[in-house]
Amino acid sequence: MTTENRTDRELWDDARGGDGGAFGLLFDRHGRAVYNHCFRLVGSWAAAEDLTQAVFLLAWRKRARVRMTNDSAMPWLLSVATNVVRSHHRSMTRWLRNARRLPSQDVPDHADDVAGRIDDERRMVELLAAVRRLPRNQQEALALCVWSGVPYAEAAAVLGIAEVSVRARVSKARARLRDQFTPPVVTLTTTEEVPR
Repeated sequence: MTTENRTDRELWDDARGGDGGAFGLLFDRHGRAVYNHCFRLVGSWAAAEDLTQAVFLLAWRKRARVRMTNDSAMPWLLSVATNVVRSHHRSMTRWLRNARRLPSQDVPDHADDVAGRIDDERRMVELLAAVRRLPRNQQEALALCVWSGVPYAEAAAVLGIAEVSVRARVSKARARLRDQFTPPVVTLTTTEEVPR
């Protein structure tokens, strides 16, 4: 059987035995999806790269203790990614809290003068701000199903809930985001006649 025809479970079993090549094939198959999932949760290309590395490093370290029950490693990897991002958010919150305690410096920050931010990243930050206003359960369902393209059934397995609950969360999240990004209709009324 060629490596392309092997299931993730077969590759994972080999990786559990220490086969780095099999683990590398899993990375080749799912690295981009994990990276995109991380980016959609943090809104930064650089942070997404670091988080993707952390996900696969953690997966490698845990390989001996994790048994693959599906033929696809994707749900488990996205679950690990979600947890790594949560940990990242907690760390950043602590770091920001501690940084605010430091006295401010009068030295101008050259980063403030950097022009030409990547437009995709700016738009993603705006969207993430809106997404972060959603309840966490809707955020996670949206990130898995809409952004990462995970089928509802697999997302349900990742989140540990029923498929119908995943569908409801995605639907509610879409409706709330639609309300936030759809410009309001303004009706102007006047008592004066419009000149012709």
